[in-house]
Amino acid sequence: MLKSLLPSLTSRCSLSLTPFLYLHPSTRRRLLPRHSPPHLSPGVTSLRASSSFSHDLHRMESESYTFGPYKISAKEVFYSTQLSYALVNLRPVVPGHVLVCPRRDVKRFIDLTADETSDLWLTAQKIGHQLESYHNASSLTFTIQDGPQAGQTVSHVHIHILPRKSGDFENNDEIYEAIDSKEKELKQKLDLDKERKDRSMEEMAQEAAEYRKLFL
Repeated sequence: MLKSLLPSLTSRCSLSLTPFLYLHPSTRRRLLPRHSPPHLSPGVTSLRASSSFSHDLHRMESESYTFGPYKISAKEVFYSTQLSYALVNLRPVVPGHVLVCPRRDVKRFIDLTADETSDLWLTAQKIGHQLESYHNASSLTFTIQDGPQAGQTVSHVHIHILPRKSGDFENNDEIYEAIDSKEKELKQKLDLDKERKDRSMEEMAQEAAEYRKLFL
């Protein structure tokens, strides 16, 4: 293989085969002739995207998710990595209000590992970018309630992501009061399963399915 490439290599960089063998692999790759990938028709590209979506959907639906002591249905999850996952909200404050959580059951932000912290925020960044565009918003609110005195009612680290539009709240700080209120209601719902005007599982599953398409 290397001998067959020798004429091309020597003409491009005036190297003999022996020094080439001692080069770092990444340097070798830069010196080797590059071939353009075959052109894919739109139909093939679409088929691959559909296959990727089906694979990701099957993977997410086959995995289990917890939010503190509570089990989360895979139908509510629309994005996941090895360390984080994102789910739709039972009672969103604004359209597109979602949560991003670490996979591991971690109560406080300070207890996350460096890898978990990085992955959590990179996931939040990616999701926020897509949802801002999807909901025709112009800004984003990212917030964490870290500990009970900060308003955290479910003891599992989670980032609230809220796409924002002009005039969605008369006073911008009201959104934090709204998040506090919804957080408490969520805790009561998970604990007591009271009859409330919550979104149905079908409604949340449909929203999650729409959001999954944003990450093909």
